[in-house]
Amino acid sequence: MKRKLCLLLFFCLLLTAPALRAQQKATPRSGEGISTFLLRHNRAPKKYYNDFIELNKAKLGKSRTLKMGVTYLIPPVKKASAATSGKTTEAVAEKTSAHHPRRTEINEPLFGKWLSNVKVTSNRLAGTCFYVVSGHGGPDPGAIGRVGKHELHEDEYAYDIALRLARNLMQEGAEVRIIIQDAKDGIRDEAYLSNSKRETCMGSPIPLNQVQRLQQRCDKINALYRKDRKKYKYCRAIFIHVDSRSKGTQTDVFFYHSNRKAESKRLAKNMKETFESKYGKHQPNRGFSGTVSGRNLYVLAHTHARLCFCRVG
Repeated sequence: MKRKLCLLLFFCLLLTAPALRAQQKATPRSGEGISTFLLRHNRAPKKYYNDFIELNKAKLGKSRTLKMGVTYLIPPVKKASAATSGKTTEAVAEKTSAHHPRRTEINEPLFGKWLSNVKVTSNRLAGTCFYVVSGHGGPDPGAIGRVGKHELHEDEYAYDIALRLARNLMQEGAEVRIIIQDAKDGIRDEAYLSNSKRETCMGSPIPLNQVQRLQQRCDKINALYRKDRKKYKYCRAIFIHVDSRSKGTQTDVFFYHSNRKAESKRLAKNMKETFESKYGKHQPNRGFSGTVSGRNLYVLAHTHARLCFCRVG
């Protein structure tokens, strides 16, 4: 189950992240909104959003949604100056790739002895950066459950999913910052994970006080983001929590976004739609009842990078 959830989150991020090659016309991928569609074609939404609407207003769905199977015009690249007017989008993409040369292998000890060497099999996410944050950790175990003699701590399962997601993103060429870390656990396949309080926030002890604990991880992401936003064209933070089961016995994923950040809402909506699409394709009789909603959560309000809060429950 952990592996399946990790792969679904991975596919969501893969489909909502931009590719670096541009086209003049294209059809949207499952779960894409206008902003992510533009990003995939190397167009900044702030700069090209209105142009896209003007070019395609007759083809858009309700509330300016993209329709599957419909071909949309991509706004032409605007001339920045006489010195740069001759540059094509492909040239810009080549420049981006040059700044982020493809690595063939990454060593990340956090994944454990047998999985620490990560072979980069694709350059699809080159130029992107993700901050992967598992919930709770250290002195805070999160939700606690019990199965027979086993006591289950939320933070252990959220951390395992986060590691799997981070590794998959690295394999696709992304830069990944693992914010909450445990030097010993690694990726584990046991049905019941052992509990500990070893987790740190990138090496710093995690405070017991809730506000201090949340502010610590926000501060860490914000400090990294100030530097990363200059190097990477696409930076996103993903917070992962594991909740008690939703109604019945079915496990679903719920996506929360900041009420004050439009891009946070778009990311959450796109991820939910991608989840729904994947379930519809691979488990058509299962159904999916995950939702997207705004929340006034501390990390949503205090993290500067665009983000989505995912709760598996």
